[in-house]
Amino acid sequence: MNDPSLHIALMNPEIPGNTGNIARLAAGVRARLHLVHPLGFDISEKAVRRAGLDYWSSVDLQEHSDAESFWRWAEGRPVVAFSTRGASLYTQVEYPQGVVLLFGRETRGLPDAVIARVPSVRLPLPGAVRSLNLSNAVAIGVYHALRSVRPGWHVDDPG
Repeated sequence: MNDPSLHIALMNPEIPGNTGNIARLAAGVRARLHLVHPLGFDISEKAVRRAGLDYWSSVDLQEHSDAESFWRWAEGRPVVAFSTRGASLYTQVEYPQGVVLLFGRETRGLPDAVIARVPSVRLPLPGAVRSLNLSNAVAIGVYHALRSVRPGWHVDDPG
């Protein structure tokens, strides 16, 4: 399996609809989706079929049994954590080839230890809410990172 230019990692996602939206995005932009267990929902073939996720077979999916397994896989790879507590704006960092965009669970985000371990970024949110919906935040981060990892790429480009 070839290594894609972009990875999306969800650490312990809780809401199946968000993960379904992110999976569709990953398939659409040819990014690998990493799901770090435990998950707050079932992704068995039966559950996916019942949910009507007809694109699920197109998702380049890699599951990790726990955070330790994920970090073993991520060793030596560029990882950027997205958090409301991120040190920089998401537009102020470089996204190299093979970058792993890491997002936390919907209710708690990423643990402080993760944010201290890798570069962290935040999306500006000057309004009255504390955070964006996870699938919206992932979409913003992915499309911004694509500008770096696939120069000249745009939505009409099939590659």
